[in-house]
Amino acid sequence: MLNEENAPFANDPMTGSDASLVREYAIRVQEAIQQVIVGQQDAIEQMLIALMTGGHVLIEGVPGIAKTLMARLLARTVAAGFSRIQFTPDLMPADVLGTPVFNLKTSEFHFKPGPIFSNVVLIDEINRAPAKTQSALFEVMEERQASIDGHTYPMASPFMVVATQNPIEQEGTYRLPEAQLDRFLFRILLEYPNLEEEKAILRRFHNDFEGRAMQKIQAVITPQDIAECRRHIEQTHISDDLLDYIAALVHQTRHHPDLFLGASPRASLAITRSAKALAAMAGRNFVTPDDIRAVTVPALNHRILLTPEREMEGYRIQQVIEDIVRSVPVPR
Repeated sequence: MLNEENAPFANDPMTGSDASLVREYAIRVQEAIQQVIVGQQDAIEQMLIALMTGGHVLIEGVPGIAKTLMARLLARTVAAGFSRIQFTPDLMPADVLGTPVFNLKTSEFHFKPGPIFSNVVLIDEINRAPAKTQSALFEVMEERQASIDGHTYPMASPFMVVATQNPIEQEGTYRLPEAQLDRFLFRILLEYPNLEEEKAILRRFHNDFEGRAMQKIQAVITPQDIAECRRHIEQTHISDDLLDYIAALVHQTRHHPDLFLGASPRASLAITRSAKALAAMAGRNFVTPDDIRAVTVPALNHRILLTPEREMEGYRIQQVIEDIVRSVPVPR
């Protein structure tokens, strides 16, 4: 991961290069979040990748493993706006996007923005809202704008949606449409902490009933820093052989016998920009096959569907993706 002990190039002197700058910003954010969060390094890294590439993330896990807290902490490390939307079955699109309001003084309508108009937007339990409300997010997540009452309102930059859902409790929930899932850069699957991490959590918070540790987290990067990182990530070198490798991985999902639905070209682009971000966060100006393999599972696990037979047999999407990664030759 990106902490000082085991980050690639962590002990190298800073050269002042753009890649070193991206790595430095990434380490700042990770260290700030890990003042509160114990473990979950992969999830934090994937959220950083999404932040620096303009992507959105869907965090899935059982209650109580810091899904919401992680999103809040990420927002606190950025000197930018934050809003939280609790999705419920009675939520309407206007509750998310906003609505025109009549001004009695001017006898005119003016637009009152909804909570989606922020920089980091946390959507808790996104699968609780019906399809009508889910559809309100389509344009916002893909085009960074909202069309309301004949007018188009752009989102501020950076703009990132962090959505959470509980995979266990399905009563009163609505499955997310495939078109919406495809708009998330990553689906991050959070697991329970291991025994040592659980001990560390208890030791760190046994005398912090009021959450004082979280209140100490301050912004460590600005929107301008993120824009600078994004410009460098775009210029990070990736060879034609590696682009062909990504295309082959995604192509395999469309012809795999265990899959009913393969990944779209948007998945290829997601893997490419995520691998570029991971390389830059490691202090490199070039992408390696390891960068691609590291982001393939979170970038694909919500974009493909198992065949009904494999689903009944208890196969997991992650297993199929790992099989595909093993079967596609790595460029040399």
